[in-house]
Amino acid sequence: MERLIAIMDEIGLPYAYHHFAEGEGPDPPFLVFLTAGSDNFAADGGAYYKIDEIHIELYTDRKDPALEGSVEAVLDGHGIFYRKTEVWIESEKLYEVLYQFEQEALSYAEEKE
Repeated sequence: MERLIAIMDEIGLPYAYHHFAEGEGPDPPFLVFLTAGSDNFAADGGAYYKIDEIHIELYTDRKDPALEGSVEAVLDGHGIFYRKTEVWIESEKLYEVLYQFEQEALSYAEEKE
C-alpha cells in the first residue's frame, strides 16, 4: 500500500481511499483509489502469488486531456501497465477516468522491510 500511496502523492491531486466522507469531498479534480479485487496465482492449494487489482479514478467537471496526461506520466514513470476507460456520471455532473492495473500484493511485514 505504501507504494500506491507514494504514487497518489506524486500525482498531486486530493485523494481518498474508496471515497471521501460525506460532505468532505473536494472540488474537482480529485482522485479515489481502491483495491477492487485480486487475481492470485494458485499452487498447491493456496495463493502462491498474490496480485491486487487497483483502480485509480480521476474525477473532473470537464474533459481535461492535459491532466489525464499528467496522471499517465506518473503511472508510466513507475512502469505501470494500465487500462483506461471513461464515463460521464450524469447525476454528479462529473467525468470519471478509470485507470485499472495489477500489482503484487505485499504483506504488511514485507512493506516495512
